[in-house]
Amino acid sequence: MSDPRSLIAHLQRSGRLPSLVLGVLRAGELAWSGGAGDVPGPVLATRYRIGSITKTLVAVAVLRLRDEGLVDLDDPLGRYLPDAGYGAVTLRQLLAHTGGLQSEPVGPWWERSPGVDRARLLVANDGAGAVADPGEWFHYSNLGYAFLGAVLEEVRGRGWWDVVRDEVLAPLGMDATSYDAVAPAAQGTSVDHFRSTLVEEPHHDTGAMAPAGQAWSTLGDLARWADFLASGHPDVLSARTLAEMSRRQPPAPSYGLGLRLVDDGDRIWVGHTGSMPGFLASCFVDRATGDGVVALANATIGLPTAELPGLVHARTAPTTPSASPAPARPWRPSGDVPAPVDELAGLWFWGTTAVELRWSDERLELRTLANGAHTDTFTVADDGTLRGVEGYHRGEVLRVHRATDGTVDRLECATFVYTRTPYGR
Repeated sequence: MSDPRSLIAHLQRSGRLPSLVLGVLRAGELAWSGGAGDVPGPVLATRYRIGSITKTLVAVAVLRLRDEGLVDLDDPLGRYLPDAGYGAVTLRQLLAHTGGLQSEPVGPWWERSPGVDRARLLVANDGAGAVADPGEWFHYSNLGYAFLGAVLEEVRGRGWWDVVRDEVLAPLGMDATSYDAVAPAAQGTSVDHFRSTLVEEPHHDTGAMAPAGQAWSTLGDLARWADFLASGHPDVLSARTLAEMSRRQPPAPSYGLGLRLVDDGDRIWVGHTGSMPGFLASCFVDRATGDGVVALANATIGLPTAELPGLVHARTAPTTPSASPAPARPWRPSGDVPAPVDELAGLWFWGTTAVELRWSDERLELRTLANGAHTDTFTVADDGTLRGVEGYHRGEVLRVHRATDGTVDRLECATFVYTRTPYGR
């Protein structure tokens, strides 16, 4: 395998991720793992929120019920939750996101809000938000997995997380996967787009919505999970049932029973992406070979989670030349933003062309929004002078012109004028 260090460094820097941990599996074994940025603990043992990878845990627990003869996947939800507004939707359709449910529950942004109990969730989501008839098309629904968690509770007679922990995680030795954060754990963050400063995101208990994205895990545990998705485990779920879960469920274009399917040409990656405010996750495996990728980051955006397995394995394949470029220097979030920069960061226009000024790595970057190209870089001198050090404006001074009230009116650099609206209109 070629050295993946340059790749993880590139991903961390280009995505502006405060921390990133990455694992590469070959034939079911963790062949390489590493971290970039400020990982708060050991690479394999630091917990991150895994978002919708939680759904795969729930789906396995539901398929266990089916294999035990306790449910049928074509049973309607109303058989188990008589008060549910989507009672005609089947368990299969809930697992595959083909039940026509709306994507999110009624109410505030559930991922950033304290959760409600099941009774309140059912009352608020009475079926009026349906976007399609059951089985009509694929429409990803977090709400559907809240219902599946409730089905687990009704059939097993105990909390859905207790079921997942005892019947799924424990036999696999995944004792670092938990409902809440346990140290060492990353703090979820969002990166200010223009200033590169960090905003800490809340770690709420999401209540009845928790089966859709509550769990925390580690790189080490998710590597075990990826291997399990490829080969099964006699005490959890058979390889035959996992193969069934990994088959496309029409009309879903690329989704099985609780598992995403990513077509990468000669491979089909099976697993899931995950996101919660402040976190991103990816866990995929090629069931034919046992090759896989696991990644965890504490940022709201910036990691191509669905494309990651193909990207990583293309760059780290055994046939890749061993010579690798030196790893890029890590991206670091900003601390105090200099006063001359703070009021300039944001959206500008050169004529009608939208550009942005972004503070990053103690420098001011000019980027064209049409294609994201980084065109120019300016540094800030001790006297506040902004001078170009890269790009067309190298050596030139970016001058700030103010209105009579003292606010910034426009920027000018060698006759290039930047205004907050096209042509300053």
